[in-house]
Amino acid sequence: MLLQRFFKIEGSRISRCRIAQACLCLMLLGGCAAGPGSRSQPDAPIADGEPGMAREIPPRAMTLFEQAVAIMSTGDIVEAQFRFQEFLLQYPDYPGAHVNLAIIHARNGNDRAAQGSITDALIIDPEHPAALNLLGMLLRRQGRFLDAESAYMKAVTANPEYALAHYNLGVLNELYLRRFDVALLHFEYYQLLTIEDKQVEKWITDLKRRVQVNQRTANVTE
Repeated sequence: MLLQRFFKIEGSRISRCRIAQACLCLMLLGGCAAGPGSRSQPDAPIADGEPGMAREIPPRAMTLFEQAVAIMSTGDIVEAQFRFQEFLLQYPDYPGAHVNLAIIHARNGNDRAAQGSITDALIIDPEHPAALNLLGMLLRRQGRFLDAESAYMKAVTANPEYALAHYNLGVLNELYLRRFDVALLHFEYYQLLTIEDKQVEKWITDLKRRVQVNQRTANVTE
């Protein structure tokens, strides 16, 4: 099982799932900065151990899939794209491969192709957490914040322990929807699910302060 460097889609942060736990902190999708420091959103290959890949993959297919994941993890996305496309010609019904292609397309700035690959993944598995999470990130980049929230929420509904979607919900609620109390809840849950993230811990401290200020202001107003 190769993956789980918790891919932070716009910067870098953490995660967990086997070799995958070592894998989650790579490829950037595009940055969103603001507020107290820059917020990045994870993005890395989806391995067989990722939530949503429930199908039993034949040994030969698994070998091809893991080779593609390993290549993607090195940053060689041209070769990785070729490998995933080759894999899908033989085994088209595995959503994780479609999601990995979507990650590659998004990293190349080709949101239309990324959307197509996400759609393919969700046709196979409408509750695939990684596909829903990536859909949320694309929608956020388009400024469709409430639609992005809906996609992220579907991801955590499908798998409440999918830490990356909680991270992205924290970012979305803090920087774009300005719901500091909701952002705080998701960042705290994210911390519970992953290796401790010092930067997120700082954001949590800052959010607690801002939530308290808002509460005091609301009390005075009343």
